[in-house]
Amino acid sequence: MKCPFCGHLETQVVETRESDENDVIRRRRRCNSCDQRFTTYERAELALPQVVKKDGSRTEFDSSKLRASMELALRKRPVGIEKVDGALQRIERVLLASGLREVSTAKLGELVMKELKKLDGVAYVRFASVYRSFEDIEEFKALVDRVKQ
Repeated sequence: MKCPFCGHLETQVVETRESDENDVIRRRRRCNSCDQRFTTYERAELALPQVVKKDGSRTEFDSSKLRASMELALRKRPVGIEKVDGALQRIERVLLASGLREVSTAKLGELVMKELKKLDGVAYVRFASVYRSFEDIEEFKALVDRVKQ
């Protein structure tokens, strides 16, 4: 670790502590050259993939956008916020586990629909009706029939 005071490349760890949540490690270090002390923090860096839109543009993954879409579909439905949080966490875990650097909005929409189907059939149909932009009523009716089963 490079010393922030003198730039020397050799430092010594004097003390190591984990955070209360065990997700961050705090290290006190001492520079072998200037003897100054400083603190560093270590945490896992998990990067969610970029989202590729239909027009080919790319944007950062934004869980608040995903939450807003799900909450819109779930409006006035008897689904608690804890269940929505759990669904969002499952979607993010799937994305992280995939190891992909990019994900299409189509794939993201499928993940959302899978979670909404588990939470509430009406919300699933609401989301799917907008997301899939059905061409005719028969396609929509087939979706509703599948949900009924």
